[in-house]
Amino acid sequence: MSTDVSQNLITISVDGKEIKAVPGELVIEAAEKAGVFIPRFCYHNRLPQVGMCRMCLVEVKGPRGFALQPSCYLPVSDGMEVITESDKVKKAQDGVLELLLINHPLDCPTCDKGGECPLQDQTLTYGPGESRFAEEKRHWEKPIAISDLVFLDRERCIQCDRCTRFADVIAGDALIEFIGRGDHTEINVFPDRPFSSYFSGNTVQICPVGALTASPYRFKARPWDLSQVESSCTTCSMGCRIMVQSSQNELTRYLGLDSDSINHGWLCDKGRFGFEAVNSSDRVTVPLIRKNGSFTETTWASALSLIASKVSSAKAAGDPNRIGFLLGSRLTNEDIYAWVKLAKGVVASDSVDCQLGDGLSGKVISVLPRATINQAASAKAILAFTGDIREEIPVLFLRLREAIKSGKTKLATIGTHASSLDQLSDVSVKVSPDQLQLLARELMQESSKFPDIASLFTTQGVASDGDGLVVLLGRENLAWDRSVAEAFAVELSRALPKAKFLITIRSSNFAGGVDLGAVPGLLPGRTPIEDASLKLRQKWVNLPGRAGYGAAEMLKSALRGEVDVLFLVGSDPRQDYVDSVLANSALDQVGFVVSVDTYLSQSSSMADLILPASSFAEKSGTTTNLEGRVLTLNQKVTPRGLSRPDWTIASEIALELGEDLGFTSAADVLDEIAEVSPLHWGLSWHRLTRSAALEGVVIPISPTSLSIRPNAMLDQVSTPGIASVWNQGLASSKTSFLENDSEGDIEQVAEAPSQATRGLGESIWPLAPIQLLGFMNLVYTPKLYSHGEHLKNSPHLSHLAVEAKCRISGRTANDLGFETGDSVRVADKAGGEGLFELEIDDSVRDGTVELTRGSFAISGFSPVRIGETVNYVKVERA
Repeated sequence: MSTDVSQNLITISVDGKEIKAVPGELVIEAAEKAGVFIPRFCYHNRLPQVGMCRMCLVEVKGPRGFALQPSCYLPVSDGMEVITESDKVKKAQDGVLELLLINHPLDCPTCDKGGECPLQDQTLTYGPGESRFAEEKRHWEKPIAISDLVFLDRERCIQCDRCTRFADVIAGDALIEFIGRGDHTEINVFPDRPFSSYFSGNTVQICPVGALTASPYRFKARPWDLSQVESSCTTCSMGCRIMVQSSQNELTRYLGLDSDSINHGWLCDKGRFGFEAVNSSDRVTVPLIRKNGSFTETTWASALSLIASKVSSAKAAGDPNRIGFLLGSRLTNEDIYAWVKLAKGVVASDSVDCQLGDGLSGKVISVLPRATINQAASAKAILAFTGDIREEIPVLFLRLREAIKSGKTKLATIGTHASSLDQLSDVSVKVSPDQLQLLARELMQESSKFPDIASLFTTQGVASDGDGLVVLLGRENLAWDRSVAEAFAVELSRALPKAKFLITIRSSNFAGGVDLGAVPGLLPGRTPIEDASLKLRQKWVNLPGRAGYGAAEMLKSALRGEVDVLFLVGSDPRQDYVDSVLANSALDQVGFVVSVDTYLSQSSSMADLILPASSFAEKSGTTTNLEGRVLTLNQKVTPRGLSRPDWTIASEIALELGEDLGFTSAADVLDEIAEVSPLHWGLSWHRLTRSAALEGVVIPISPTSLSIRPNAMLDQVSTPGIASVWNQGLASSKTSFLENDSEGDIEQVAEAPSQATRGLGESIWPLAPIQLLGFMNLVYTPKLYSHGEHLKNSPHLSHLAVEAKCRISGRTANDLGFETGDSVRVADKAGGEGLFELEIDDSVRDGTVELTRGSFAISGFSPVRIGETVNYVKVERA
């Protein structure tokens, strides 16, 4: 069955050959899909077109015959005749290149772009053989640092306007712009405002020459020295598709790949330059055991034997839940499944959690109808009750910003504090916990107490049952217990049953953790333990006999001395758990702590035994992004020292305990996942590694009649790198729609698994505690550059870590008699306190204190205490 798109195609002629095109697409795009490359510099498929460089001139037949027109600015029309290789076209291209080369320096041997430079390639292919310009070239001071990460060489700039368009239109950070006139025109930044964008690295990638270069990559390698694999970024839960490149077994850079479903080729700077953390010299490379208060090296055999002894002793005590497992966000799906199988299927402990108090209940996540990123970007309306997306999931912010600015959707935000989404929203409402319940119940009712939101959604065509609405659900404020967001989501889903939810939790692969049972009470496939399938029982030798503990209950049990062995697998609760006082006190009481990690983090440095784990790009596997899309992760470099993949470590521990998990490779693990998890049925390594796997696979798999085959991206400007055109076969932003055939890749549509649609339980609204005299509301949220091991071990990013400051409004400061720069004491209800520098910020609500998660580590002080529905703090002069 053909699609509506294929029925509406028109016919145009390119160089005498008839081709099909989509009405409204540009000539340059239509020609590219037909395999005809038209040279270009300013054109980019994800940017608004400006027709500046004139390199893409072609002859188009009009009423007066053929005339030169820019193919990047001209839409196709039925019957159009286009010539791309006439003498007139070649002369125009020759002239454009000669003009560009008048002032362009001949420094290709020292330019980072050399070897992957479109100006080089197109000069050789379309340009003059020699220059007629004998005068002195224009000179500028070079290079100049326009930010901490980007250098500008103005002599090389060809003024294609790519960087300025991206910064203004896509990122919304118009911090780089044209200045001057005539031959004095240059790209530069404003004198008092550096190019301090979270997305500055994208301008380096899309620059068609070496005018913009990235400081972490400058003079590191030549493109012909690099080898590369496709992979997915695991810095946050977005799962941006990337190209991982290395030279001499060391990572050199990441490049964004144009995935239409995910990142459109964009990356945030933290994700782009995070490769330095993998190369860090501070990696843990051998097993370490604590003896007499310090670590000494040990062998894998001795370490595994000791673990088996400790686990066996704890099991013999009669309660497997005295053995806990906290799994971190860096793990692959295969790692998670192996550790869940070890915990629940071998040890029989249900005390497993993949979140550290900053997420949502796995059971709540599993019952909410899931939306994809594209569904959110094309929804009739979006309701956001989540953290600051720009800080937590930056590229999702770019996707939403583009959709809202282009009029594809409208946004309403609710919450406690200002965020980047407020600037894009038509309606922004600040709420308290008790107002959330009312909002959820009355959102689409005529008598709603929130008429602005109801009116917006009605105008946008959202149905009374929520059809057409996508809800961005996350932890809007970590000072509110997760039960507040969960009760809101359950109530809203009941009131609007056809609304879909995009869970915007920052932690990478949290969705994979929930899907694979890394939460109490669930097995792989979001299946309740009591409903374990026959296939799973055949693969697993044990199952938990009773419900286990999540992270909070696990730590509280540890504080009571009821946890004998605790595995921290890529998890650092001393640094990352929201209640740091509880985490530190609890871990001190655990009988035996095993840390499986890549660095000596705060938690691993206090563990009894450390096992070195392979890092990103040192192992293959899969990850699941926030929309439930399974994506590939490919190994590029060898693991450091004696480190091993996490799934291998779980398998080795199981063998020491007398059980065989049955895995010899990551592909074996994925095969078993597909066999026992109803969410993953039909998934295979072969399916994920096919030529169209750039987009990944949304689970559960449900084939439709629409077959999508990507076209090879011919534009090496969009995706630089040696062999980028011929070997990568990158998907174009445009897609050809074909009849179903045996070779086409089937588009996947997400549907809720049967295990997760049993209905939502009654929402129990938690009561906020009484606000004590002198205490103020607290907003506690993370920033992109909050402290952590990833940032600490990335030299070019570490200095960007946010400072610990206490932010209040000007009115609140006046009431308290404070000024900017004052030293203040912030106290929590439990008596802990910390000293902060005061910053007056009028975006903060009156009577509210804002602190940044991950900006401080103060012994005995935690602004958030687990068990409090709403946390308050007091601010006094130090």
